[in-house]
Amino acid sequence: MTKPNSTTALWLATLALMVMAAMSAAIHEAAKVAPVGQLVFWRSFAALLPIVSYVAIRGQLGTSLRTRYLHKHLIRGLLGCAVMFFSFISLAYLSVGMATALSYLAPMLSILAAMTLLRERPGALVFVGVALGFIGIVLMVYPSLVGDAVREGTLIGVAAGLAMAGTNALSRVQVKDLTRTDPPASIALSFAVICSIVGLATMAFGWAELDGRAFALLIGAGLLGGMGHVLMMEAVARAPVSLLAAYEYSGIVWAFLFDITLLGVALDAWSVAGALVVVSAAALVAYGQGRFSQRTARVAQAGE
Repeated sequence: MTKPNSTTALWLATLALMVMAAMSAAIHEAAKVAPVGQLVFWRSFAALLPIVSYVAIRGQLGTSLRTRYLHKHLIRGLLGCAVMFFSFISLAYLSVGMATALSYLAPMLSILAAMTLLRERPGALVFVGVALGFIGIVLMVYPSLVGDAVREGTLIGVAAGLAMAGTNALSRVQVKDLTRTDPPASIALSFAVICSIVGLATMAFGWAELDGRAFALLIGAGLLGGMGHVLMMEAVARAPVSLLAAYEYSGIVWAFLFDITLLGVALDAWSVAGALVVVSAAALVAYGQGRFSQRTARVAQAGE
């Protein structure tokens, strides 16, 4: 049993966010030469090494390979593959910072889904956060909509980012359901295996010939992705999810740093302003949803 330690958890989460930002930067570069299916395969297949090693060290390999809910793992794996496909398309057309900011729309879309499907009624802060999030998206795409020509690549990237956020919202619901019966390591392992199989199937549509640099980027992205997943699982084991959920939005800082220092991406004021609005909105939604959950719990206790 891992002892709670919020300080250690935050350090682990910081390292995880840095590693995942580095993975996104590697995918951003590899996407210039490799199709999305090839990216998905190597990102998932190479991630098996750190994930399996971690599970084996924890002595959970046996339990991770057993489940009574194979169909749920399949659904979560396919949803996760869709998230990865859309995410990599977004990274192919956008900077790492912009693509990362779009991923923060997932919690907002989860709230909207809960309102529609579960008839939840969150507080005003959540509604304000959702509205701010979409204002941030408008700011990010504004430069692409003005001038002599529309920058088609940016619009494709933003559309893929929105699709990624939507499928990620559905994937989170499935993950939440699975955590009631299966350990997180089992979910991570099945996800990597399913995405590897789906990615490999795209070989039928043609893969690119890779030089040494491109191959190293793909292997590196997979290893970094697996390491990031392991680090975040260790962080979650040591601190409340509510603490880490709010802290996760600091990942935008690392994404922008990779854009500027390693990729040499020139960030315009509109993109940065829009991304910061999206991140602020996501943090506001997390805070408002936390208050909503606490209020719901108190009402439930009062009714007992």
